[in-house]
Amino acid sequence: MAQQLGLALPSRPALGRDDFFVAPSNAIAAAMIDGWRTWAGRKLVLTGPAGSGKTHLTHVWATQSGARIIQARDLARADIPDLARSCVAVENVPLIADHPDAQTALFHLHNLVLAEGHSLLLTGTPPVARWQLTLPDLTSRMQAAGAVALEAPDDMLLTAVLAKLLADRQLTPKPDLIPYLLPRMDRSFAAAGDLVARLDSASLAQKKPVTRSLAVQVLDNRT
Repeated sequence: MAQQLGLALPSRPALGRDDFFVAPSNAIAAAMIDGWRTWAGRKLVLTGPAGSGKTHLTHVWATQSGARIIQARDLARADIPDLARSCVAVENVPLIADHPDAQTALFHLHNLVLAEGHSLLLTGTPPVARWQLTLPDLTSRMQAAGAVALEAPDDMLLTAVLAKLLADRQLTPKPDLIPYLLPRMDRSFAAAGDLVARLDSASLAQKKPVTRSLAVQVLDNRT
């Protein structure tokens, strides 16, 4: 694919199962998603740092199970009985720690989904013990769910994440770019996303391809 210059194309993340790179840091989580029919109690909590692949795996599971995906903060306005007619994925549950109406809605959704014989996936950044939910009955149900965590990336996974983020933005770097970035960037998924965004922005602003020399500028904050 030709390098895009001077045109701000939308980033379109590839969220299929074949687009999820399995490495030691995420292999257990990927296996749990693939084996969703055997979840204990038909529910699972998926946690991990920002950008670690929670949303990607959520979409993989939704494709496999026919689940509907909803943000936890939208639950207070949702039609809970309608949602409960299928499997459901609720993203970013810790963000409703200060929203009692959304917590009540999640409590009822949890009970209805399981009563209907469907499965429930819940995601959040910290471990479930640190979600700080204030509804005791909901807290007990979350803590009773099986849980799996996505871990911080190793070099192999971080290489794949950078390559995917660049591809999502329709950028085709030279082979020396990612090996140059790895030892010089913060080692997190969030940092990878921020770095690729800054490389893309600098590429567009300067009408230059994403190269090692451009990376030097971005890493030195000279753009």
